[in-house]
Amino acid sequence: MTATAQPIEIVSFPVEGMTCASCVNRITRFLRRVDGVEEANVNLAAESATVRFDPARVRIGDLAEAVEAAGYVARIEQAATADHDADVAEVAEARSERDAAAAAHLAALRRRLVVATLLTLPILGGLARMTIAPWLPAILSDPLFQLALATPVQFWAGWPFYAGTWAALKHRAADMNTLIAVGTSAAYLYSVAAIGFPSFFEAAGLAGEEGMPLYFDTATAIITLILLGRFLEARARLHTSDAIRRLIGLAPRTARVVRDGAEVDVPIAEVRVGDVVRVRPGESIAVDGVVVDGASGVDESMITGESLPVSKRLDDLVIGGTLNTTGTVTFRATRVGADTVLAKIIRLVSEAQGSRAPIQRLADVVTSYFVPAVLGLAALTFVVWFAFGPAPAFNLALLNTVAVLIIACPCALGLATPTSIMVGTGKGAEAGVLFRNAEALERLGSVRAIVLDKTGTLTEGKPRVTDIVRVPDAPSEDQLLALVAAAERGSEHPLADAIVREAVEHRELTLSDATGFEATPGGGIAATVEGMAVLVGRPGFLESAEIDVSSLRAEADRLAADGKTPVFVALGGHTAAVVAIADTLKPGSVEAVAELHRLGLEVAMLTGDNRRTAEAIGRAVGIDRVLADVRPDGKAAAVKSLQAEGKPVAMVGDGVNDAPALASAEGGVAMGTGTDVAMESAGVTLMSGDLRGLVTAIALSRATMRNIRENLFWAFAYNVVLIPVAMGVLYPFTGILLDPILAAAAMALSSVTVVSNALRLRRFRPPRIAQPPSVTDRELAARPA
Repeated sequence: MTATAQPIEIVSFPVEGMTCASCVNRITRFLRRVDGVEEANVNLAAESATVRFDPARVRIGDLAEAVEAAGYVARIEQAATADHDADVAEVAEARSERDAAAAAHLAALRRRLVVATLLTLPILGGLARMTIAPWLPAILSDPLFQLALATPVQFWAGWPFYAGTWAALKHRAADMNTLIAVGTSAAYLYSVAAIGFPSFFEAAGLAGEEGMPLYFDTATAIITLILLGRFLEARARLHTSDAIRRLIGLAPRTARVVRDGAEVDVPIAEVRVGDVVRVRPGESIAVDGVVVDGASGVDESMITGESLPVSKRLDDLVIGGTLNTTGTVTFRATRVGADTVLAKIIRLVSEAQGSRAPIQRLADVVTSYFVPAVLGLAALTFVVWFAFGPAPAFNLALLNTVAVLIIACPCALGLATPTSIMVGTGKGAEAGVLFRNAEALERLGSVRAIVLDKTGTLTEGKPRVTDIVRVPDAPSEDQLLALVAAAERGSEHPLADAIVREAVEHRELTLSDATGFEATPGGGIAATVEGMAVLVGRPGFLESAEIDVSSLRAEADRLAADGKTPVFVALGGHTAAVVAIADTLKPGSVEAVAELHRLGLEVAMLTGDNRRTAEAIGRAVGIDRVLADVRPDGKAAAVKSLQAEGKPVAMVGDGVNDAPALASAEGGVAMGTGTDVAMESAGVTLMSGDLRGLVTAIALSRATMRNIRENLFWAFAYNVVLIPVAMGVLYPFTGILLDPILAAAAMALSSVTVVSNALRLRRFRPPRIAQPPSVTDRELAARPA
């Protein structure tokens, strides 16, 4: 017997010690070297690693060892697996542990910052006394006093920089900590040496008119400013996970379960499938289920983004985490624990926030060479200034070298993309738009054409029989409908379901059993009912059985011109009738298509209807291109035909047969009301099932990518412009040199600026969808498709 292959697992865990993009690249390389790891994404903004691995070949402990081998700490005890075993309570516990660790880190940074600030201010006072405030106490300029203050700043407040440098050096690497430690240590040790050996420095001509220059102010101010930047950055980064925290907060802690006729409050983890749960007004629904008693309005805005409460009655589905507003309802639990919609949403958003966008690759390449390049430029700066600079050449060489080491900032490059992705995907979840990963978010914004599957996307997906046109010698409507419905009962097609519902639910007809049922995809069905051969389908399907349909062609064309789908019926080898079936356009479909046009997109509709019917629907909605008579297995080919024109395409659908087309499009968008297969194949899911959510998704994707490009531009421009300035390239022309203290302030500001810019996405608002003046939403909802 062959062993069953274990499925690939995904695990996410916090990583401590990362400070810049160089750290991210190093950890990623070490994780990907582990045999059995398929993919590893390290996120500086979230301070975490997400790894896809084969559990048969690698253990989670092996991943921790790889991270530690790179010089960092993996908190495996806080790991969260992205499988179906983690329910909301477990995710909440893991998130709580991460938030506690983040709060402890922030508190430690605050302590170091406060101490560094209190000790640095008197040292800067000594600098002020020698320049602009001679009335300050003389002790502020005393070298030993400054040494006493600077030493704890350098080695206690600045200890994280030394610890990070040592961890990197043990593995023959360098990172942001290395640049800071080398730069500040050079200034500090120079000052200590100047105090200890003044005669040497005087003989070397390094002393000025006012005595030996000391750079304690430079070293301590740099450390203080960088700590300030890291503190502000860490505090801002806490907000990038606000969406996840809000989603976790939706889950109630207990549920009121009816057992043996009595109501019992039990922990949410103890609710089982089949339990009957009662919810009063103002309470949250505990788990997913089906209403068995009562009626109410349920606020589902936290899941779907829909602002209005949704009416819930007998047999309606309810979603865990939503809010019951008006009445008391009783429901039977159908999904609990990790299988609830809320748990799946949290899992999907967490995975998306930990994923890597393609646009990040350029920053990854640059940062892999960044720190060694900066160390090289710093060395070059010292040599050139020492060899060719004006007196005191050594002092100027030292200061400019420190400025180069401090001004360089791979932190901003490392934060530019992941912070925006985290905020963007979280904002999408709040609006009922779920992005599977960062790549899906990036690709959706680049599409230029939208393909909408008609049924379930533009329409409600609940077609109904509107007309029955019979030939003169055909059976009565009810007799004919009973025969057709009996034959169609074996089909899963939505049109077949409409015929059966019309016969059974609306006309309460009794259906006979059918034999010899055969279905031809994209054609029709054939069966025998009460000894009579029944064929139902397209005209070509009947003609292939040598049945003449010409007598009803004109009626079929008339019905199709009204936007209805004509279905031909043959009984006993002769044409008997045309059954017209129409779906209802979803409210907001016309609005959504109009807004997609305003976004500069070409909109196409894909349907299996005949061209006349399809074009009538297309005109009603405002579609640019109609792809009619498309068989279920031809949807992917239709998408590829548009791609062949050079247009990136997004496909929007909700059915099982949409899955191949969703997978082949640049952007696959599934309606949340559709099948699990479609949602698994798509990169984006619209939880509300409303096409207007597509407008929100595209606008959010574009806003996020614009934000990322802004971040990358400023991160690259900052380094490209200011590193040469720190090297002194302006000095021969303007006499300007960059003070290391200003370099430290600029470096700290760059990271804070990138994170703050990413947090602007929290203010994203979907475009206002304008209602076309000629069509009201009420008219649209009543219009047949």
